[in-house]
Amino acid sequence: MPFLHHVTEGRGVPAKRLEEVAEHYELLGGKSPINDQARALTLALRTELDREGVPLAIYWGNRNWHPFVTDIVRAMAQDGITRALVITTSATGGYSSCRQYREDMARAQKAAGRNAPDLIKLRHYFDHPGFIEANADGVRAALTSLPPELRDGARLVFTAHSIPVPMNETSGPTGGLYLAQQRETARLVAETVRGAGAEFDLVWQSRSGPPQVPWLEPDIGDHLHALAAAGAPAVVVSPIGFTSDHMEVVWDLDHEAAATAAMLGLPFARAATAGTHPAFLRTLRELIQEEFWDEEPQQLGDLGICGRDCPATCCPPPARRPAG
Repeated sequence: MPFLHHVTEGRGVPAKRLEEVAEHYELLGGKSPINDQARALTLALRTELDREGVPLAIYWGNRNWHPFVTDIVRAMAQDGITRALVITTSATGGYSSCRQYREDMARAQKAAGRNAPDLIKLRHYFDHPGFIEANADGVRAALTSLPPELRDGARLVFTAHSIPVPMNETSGPTGGLYLAQQRETARLVAETVRGAGAEFDLVWQSRSGPPQVPWLEPDIGDHLHALAAAGAPAVVVSPIGFTSDHMEVVWDLDHEAAATAAMLGLPFARAATAGTHPAFLRTLRELIQEEFWDEEPQQLGDLGICGRDCPATCCPPPARRPAG
């Protein structure tokens, strides 16, 4: 519960909803899987950097639980680190997926004092070739898990974390950046798997805010009902808005969405997230090399490079609900 309070601080999430989510954790071992996944990613990235001759130390910190970013930045200062490149496990822009990390970085630097290192956040990688390849491989594997006669007709459905509509409307310099980048990732993955013009759906999951605030829709559960009613032969769900199989992916998709599909008689397969896929490790290493050695950015989409030198007015925080 303390972890959940950190995650939802200032967002007006009802206590009853937090209690429900806490029960999900209890049913799946009593803890979030994300720390183990972060350790695995850190170790795999260490191997990738060593193999390519990138001589950088790696530190890992969390926003909402131990090891906290603030503690890690203090440790870096004590170790004499003066400049650090920051990789976040969010591929897109937006307040929660970019600006809030920048706020966390600033607080951590302030807490570390005058010896705090410079922190340079690397750009978004929603359309990086390696990120697309890793997710496309997950979709291909999910398709092959279906009976052969269902694979060609299976609907490709991509999910990302829903956010309040006003937050999406203020994301990016002109608004709508969060949705646009999630859709671009979905398009690129679908076309990598099935060719140019491939059909797909982008839907949303993990809503947690007050019911009176509109969030991006449709929800994955509602969409599964619509697909079944339309006669879809099968569905492959790919959580492109996440980089690891943490609690929201496991609970919302592997438990709730899978149960909904089973109830509807809709064959269902869930694609893996990027995780420690070699192509995703290559993505992270190439992002580092872009900054470290000024290498040319790699991208597949048409939305342009995003996340470099963001102005302070980009992706502003949402309006907070008044206390009480």
